[in-house]
Amino acid sequence: MKDRITKPLSVSIAIILGFFLLLNIAVVKSSFARDAHVYYTCPMPEHADVVMDKPGKCPKCGMDLVAKKKEAAITYTCPMHPDVVSDKPGKCPKCGMDLVPMKEGKK
Repeated sequence: MKDRITKPLSVSIAIILGFFLLLNIAVVKSSFARDAHVYYTCPMPEHADVVMDKPGKCPKCGMDLVAKKKEAAITYTCPMHPDVVSDKPGKCPKCGMDLVPMKEGKK
């Protein structure tokens, strides 16, 4: 009698755990895909204009494209004049202070 209850219960638990494992793997894969800011480009410097969103061959020379990580865009601002915004470091045109990197989410 005990064997009749425990075997189906063990199988049910194994199926449920397997389902959650597969679900967890799918979630992790999708988050990596979403967070991975990758592009593919030709390793030849003269073909730097070749940029693809997936692996493949360079249409100019046939070499395998290499993965590169996209750099996050940094925005700079003046600590005293938040309306002054630049995509590169430098000096504030209003007061001459050094521009500092903006914190994320404050644009």
